[in-house]
Amino acid sequence: MTTSQIILYSLLALVILVYLRRFLLTRGITRYSPSQLADRLKQGNVVLLDVRTPAEFRSGSIRGAVLIPLQELHRRVEDLQKYNGKELICYCQNGSRSLMAAAQLRKK
Repeated sequence: MTTSQIILYSLLALVILVYLRRFLLTRGITRYSPSQLADRLKQGNVVLLDVRTPAEFRSGSIRGAVLIPLQELHRRVEDLQKYNGKELICYCQNGSRSLMAAAQLRKK
């Protein structure tokens, strides 16, 4: 096996591991469309968790959402105890941070 083949296979294995990790972390996490989210909000017993930055939050947010930026979530998870028994729905700008936040919260 040549050096270039070893590098190629190593990169391929790394990509597969990254995708496998993401899949395992996010399985069992429910994703909502905007209309499904509107229905969940009407039903109540839901807390919206905005995991964007404070600047993004100030530029516009969903009324009643709780702001805990993703980078602060591990330190502030106790702040969410008061919402025990309610469904936490995380959101961000494009879905990647909210998925990471949901995976972190599911571990806790």
